[in-house]
Amino acid sequence: MIRLLLLAIVLVGGLIVGTTFADQQGYVLISVANTTIEMSLTTLVLFIGALIAGLFLLEMIVKRILSVSNYTRGWFSARHLRKARYNTFKGMIKLHEGEWKEAERLITKGGRHNDFPLLNYLAAAEAAQGRQQIDLRDKYLQLASEQDDSTLAVALTSAKLQMRQKQYELALATLQFVKVDYPRNPVLLELLKECYLALNEWQALKNIIHPLSKANLITDQQALELEEKAECGLMAVIATNKGTAGLLEHWDALPKKLKKHVPILICLIQQLQARKADSEAYIILRDNLKKRADDRLVALLPTLNLADYHPVTVLLESMADYDVRNPVIQSTLAQLYMRTQKWQPAREHFEAALAIREDMSDYAYLARVLDKQNRKQAAADLSRKALTMVDDKG
Repeated sequence: MIRLLLLAIVLVGGLIVGTTFADQQGYVLISVANTTIEMSLTTLVLFIGALIAGLFLLEMIVKRILSVSNYTRGWFSARHLRKARYNTFKGMIKLHEGEWKEAERLITKGGRHNDFPLLNYLAAAEAAQGRQQIDLRDKYLQLASEQDDSTLAVALTSAKLQMRQKQYELALATLQFVKVDYPRNPVLLELLKECYLALNEWQALKNIIHPLSKANLITDQQALELEEKAECGLMAVIATNKGTAGLLEHWDALPKKLKKHVPILICLIQQLQARKADSEAYIILRDNLKKRADDRLVALLPTLNLADYHPVTVLLESMADYDVRNPVIQSTLAQLYMRTQKWQPAREHFEAALAIREDMSDYAYLARVLDKQNRKQAAADLSRKALTMVDDKG
């Protein structure tokens, strides 16, 4: 607009000057080296106006050419971007359909003209692993890591793919690298949980149970089960490395809340039994049974290898007097009498247990007791009954 105004002023000025001095045109002399140019003042003004107009016209032509070039370049760029998006879209579909080779081809092709190729590289890594091309997978992950703001996404994707290949140590190292900066990331916590379980990293698993619960990634019941599993695994490691003394020391140091968990107590008893520390196991069982008569703990008593079963029998007799219709107590007491070859009380307690509920194992035990009492026919009848129960369950 300013240029057009300037051109108009020059032209109008030239016309005014030309009209005013029509009879007095005068002249302009331009001398350069040996060249001399003469013209009237009016002609000079008109020449300057024409020159400016020509320059303006040339500028317009150049701009138009450049705009056409930019438009053409922009059109091709937009076309490439549309094509990249289409290839990425089709590649993602192929990826979910399990067509790894075609997915990898389309996704990598789509990433060439994509403004943000991070997702393409991550998806290509998954497709490459689907074809068992692990080196190629790692190459795509490396390319992805070179993109901006890619650290967490690449680490999580890498860990997932590594875990699918059972590369748990590698996955754990990958996750620990970003754990410092993203300790509360829910995907990170879930993957750490799976790694710790796979690698039997029990103490580390215990350490993330609270963050998992706080992030609502596990229920209270799942948290309890994880706690029990981790503690049982930890006790197994301690028992292997430090023996009975180390195991008991660990047990004594546990919070009272954990000591009340029956599955954890069962794990302790089993670890002690494995190291022939049955007497220590019995003392712990006895003390706990005096506090609460849990059937799962009662059922462990016959599995103990003790020099003297009389204290155990006395304990169970008192428990049976208190809870006469508990079939587990009756059956356990009968099994202890069997071990000491006291067939009549064993028979009475097995019959008491079976009168409350039918149990295949108790029928088999009672058949053995009757056989020891030379009641062959009754023993055979009970054996058939036990076999019938086996067949029915099968």
